Amino acid sequence: MDSTWAALYIFLLAAFTGYEVISRVPVILHTPLMSGSNFVHGVVLVGAMVVLGHADTALERAIGFIGVVLGAANAAGGYAVTERMLEMFERKPKGGQ
Repeated sequence: MDSTWAALYIFLLAAFTGYEVISRVPVILHTPLMSGSNFVHGVVLVGAMVVLGHADTALERAIGFIGVVLGAANAAGGYAVTERMLEMFERKPKGGQ
């Protein structure tokens, strides 16, 4: 039971820390910061999969599954934003086409 509380504590601490860090980033810097740190999302996803693989109880599996889902969504969103941002810098053909 102690490991379950420890896992829940770590999950809540990570969620709170992530929220506090991201909420303090100015809006103008959010997109470049997100696109420049997509590798971090991949590391988070791998870490969540490792935690899920070592889960023993149903609560630990649920927390691990939520971590994998949120990590995957974060990674996919990061790459989608990067793609949109890079499209802004493509040269448009002359002549309005």
